[in-house]
Amino acid sequence: MASVVNRPNGRREVQFFDPAGKRQTVRLGKMPKRDAESVKTHVEHLLAAQITKQPLDRKTARWVAQLGDTLADRLANVGLIRKRESATLADYIYAYIAGRTDLKPRTRIKFNATKTYLVEFFTADRSLRDITEGDADDWRVHLVAKGMGENTVRKHAQIAKQFFTDAVRRNVIDSNPFARLRSTTQANPERFHFVSREVADKVLAACPDAEWRLIFALSRYGGLRCPSEHLALTWDSVDWENGRIRIKSTKTEHHVDKASRAIPMFPELRPHLEAVFDAAPEGSVHVISRYRSGNSNLRTQLTRIIHRAGLEPWPKLFQNLRSTRETELAEEFPIHVVCSWIGNSRAVAAKHYLQTTDEHFRKAAQNPTQSVHDRGDCNGQQAQVPHSGPIESSRKSLADNAEQPEACTSHFDKCTKVAVEGLEPPTRGL
Repeated sequence: MASVVNRPNGRREVQFFDPAGKRQTVRLGKMPKRDAESVKTHVEHLLAAQITKQPLDRKTARWVAQLGDTLADRLANVGLIRKRESATLADYIYAYIAGRTDLKPRTRIKFNATKTYLVEFFTADRSLRDITEGDADDWRVHLVAKGMGENTVRKHAQIAKQFFTDAVRRNVIDSNPFARLRSTTQANPERFHFVSREVADKVLAACPDAEWRLIFALSRYGGLRCPSEHLALTWDSVDWENGRIRIKSTKTEHHVDKASRAIPMFPELRPHLEAVFDAAPEGSVHVISRYRSGNSNLRTQLTRIIHRAGLEPWPKLFQNLRSTRETELAEEFPIHVVCSWIGNSRAVAAKHYLQTTDEHFRKAAQNPTQSVHDRGDCNGQQAQVPHSGPIESSRKSLADNAEQPEACTSHFDKCTKVAVEGLEPPTRGL
């Protein structure tokens, strides 16, 4: 199907007839005969795949993926493979982000930040094809050296994967060099911080106006994501009569039935909502109106408010307000109810939100956990055992039963309803 043609000065060519019967030539330049024969064999496999409409064998597919641009272009010119696109790092990522018209504003900011770090390390004119897995590892080390936290590095790695996955799908590159980088964010208990009600009251007192008090209350007592869910809240979503608030979630709206959720109008929220409602101009749509500008950095402003209250800012300011509220609610309501109010799953709540607080330790130290024997028999009757510790209680229970075997037997039968044959049911035939 194909043949190697020797030319003067050691130059070689591979000639073949394409499926239309036209003779085609692939110039190889100066090349050892053995290598030219190898190219000829792969050309024959490419032709066979075209004629039979079957996928390439693994060996030939791997060979094509590892081809240099020059030979790949020559094979593409004779129709054996697709023509490779050439793209530089900065131009490709810029075009990708510009084409993603579905991105939320904050997501677009994150994408541009990752682009900046990639261009800073690799340079703007670096060809996508020249970036290897080893280069991706070096980039990750570079981010760590800049002082980024582990989860921040993983988030940038996740976005870099998206950029290069798109390039793979468009046949710009053959594989994603960032595919093996760790990108799943991990829980970091060291950055958990429980914002007590006492601290919350001090911050509320330091807020400059009613809207800021409502922003803080919605985070601490409503569990809203800030700023997206605060800024999306409208007055028609506030059901004063039934004591409910409909929260629109831009983060989860792409999931089925996750575009919005209802939360109770908790007693801690109502006075702040009423204060802002009474001060709002007639016909107002959005609950938060004064801090909607893109220049309003709520995190920076909250840091100033906390300092004004005489306190030190805690890690993840708004995230820990939301985490604190979910931890509080989980003490009083079933977890599936709490998750429906907060807008996350049980797995996410357990991993990233629910905290073990000092109050949990205090209660555990003051209130000993009671066993079934301490609580009473299985019919709900309180057992008359002194609370002198589990070991002493067990000893007394055993001693009393030894002195009164009949009582012990009747109590055992009463609790367990086990037949007189013994602990195990009888086996037929024995």
